Parts: sequence; structure tokens; C-alpha cells
Amino acid sequence: MATGTAGTSAKLYHTDQVHYLAKAISYADGATNVYTLGVLPAGAMIIKPMSGVQVNTVFNSGTNNLINFGTAADDDFFGTVMSLTTATFVPLDEAVSMSVAADTTVTASLALSGTAATTGAGVALLAYVLPGRS
Repeated sequence: MATGTAGTSAKLYHTDQVHYLAKAISYADGATNVYTLGVLPAGAMIIKPMSGVQVNTVFNSGTNNLINFGTAADDDFFGTVMSLTTATFVPLDEAVSMSVAADTTVTASLALSGTAATTGAGVALLAYVLPGRS
């Protein structure tokens, strides 16, 4: 969606509301798949309790069933080794700044290891607001 700013691909609605980036995740995508959720616009403030991964079907690889949330520069900046072994919502777990100064591409990195997984599905989600738009 256009933001009104030339040269950006960040998602920005035309009214004041909670924005989000979301991506379906699955064991079938590969044991070390990196998902690009989208681009946070400059000034975005992440709503940490609403951001994380909704595990709809538990991941069952032998050793690790994990996901990280971050950026291209730091793949676990927002969330580190978050478990995918329970069907629940797993919120972000890092105590870092939840705002971005510049347009920022957000990634989620799946890390499965051990026995090959045969189940696992969910949604990686990042909710955010943009202050001072009124």
C-alpha cells in the first residue's frame, strides 16, 4: 500500500489504526527458511504483546522447533529462539527498542533440526502504530 512517501514500500493505512505485517509459516517450507514479513515504515512503534507467532499446528522436528524475529542485519533482534512446540500465541521476547527510525525490513527465521518435521504451521505477526499522524 502506498505511504505517500516516494521510494518506500512500507505498509501504511490512510487512517489511524493498528497496522500489521503477517506471514504464514510451515514446516514444509524448509528447516531453515527465512520469511520476509514486510517493511516497517520509519517511526513505527511495534506493539510487543500483539506481535509474535501464532502456532496453529505444533512443529515436531526432533531437536529444535524455533523461530527468530529480526532484520536482515540482526535476525533475532525482536525475538530469539521462540518455541513452536505448543499450539498457542508466542509473543516477542527481546527487551529492545520497539520503534524504528528508518524503513526496516522484518524477517522471521525458522530453525528446525533433528528428525525431519512432519507437522507445523502458524502465522508470524508484527503489529505496529505510527504516532503523531492525527
